[in-house]
Amino acid sequence: MTEPPSSDFRNASPPSAAGIPLELAAVHASIVSCDRCPRLRAYCRRVATEKKRAHRADVYWGRPVPGFGDPRARLLLVGLAPAAHGANRTGRPFTGDGSGDFLMSALHRTGFASIPTSRRPDDGLRLIDAYILSAVRCAPPDNKPRPEEIARCLDHLEAEIAQLPRVRVVVALGKIGFDAWLQLLRRKGAALSPRPQFVHGRIVRMPPPLPTLIGCYHPSRQNTNTGKLTARMMESVFRKAQRMID
Repeated sequence: MTEPPSSDFRNASPPSAAGIPLELAAVHASIVSCDRCPRLRAYCRRVATEKKRAHRADVYWGRPVPGFGDPRARLLLVGLAPAAHGANRTGRPFTGDGSGDFLMSALHRTGFASIPTSRRPDDGLRLIDAYILSAVRCAPPDNKPRPEEIARCLDHLEAEIAQLPRVRVVVALGKIGFDAWLQLLRRKGAALSPRPQFVHGRIVRMPPPLPTLIGCYHPSRQNTNTGKLTARMMESVFRKAQRMID
């Protein structure tokens, strides 16, 4: 069921829709119209209506957020979920908040992003040989999706990566993204024994032809403001990914 139009929500296609293959665009449309998780949909609608004081004049996206980037990417980034006043507002992953700027700065320094910031969908940002998506496509309360919500979103993750045939390295931004990726691999029949554990910077070699997996702390304000994740640490992860791709 598709949500009814509202003056509090943007009714246009997601920012990721321009210039992508038809098959990937169809996957994006399916993600945007998803209503499998009533708790998350209700939360996203409420946030988009009540808004944040700094964004009171903005029209929020308020829907599930599909991925964004280069359809021929060899690097895939798997995040947690849209931020309530970031991607849930802008409709593009890691856009409109400090986490997005921190991430894009590292991607820019390593050649994967055209500019070092991610402020709004029309800011001219292009990802180069990289693609970003989230394990959960709706903003969850307190950034904590429930296990069943993560499981429901695996179908979207599987459908989207099926349209990204050149991916060779996956960087999981945080434990939830890391575990969701492993959950998807197990569902697809991959033998993962012993089960890889999330550690920042750890490289997990997968049985061919599966992409190599690298763990990375999530660029949340909680991690970056406390120094748990520094700019140098994040850049180092993408340098590793770059060497593997090249």
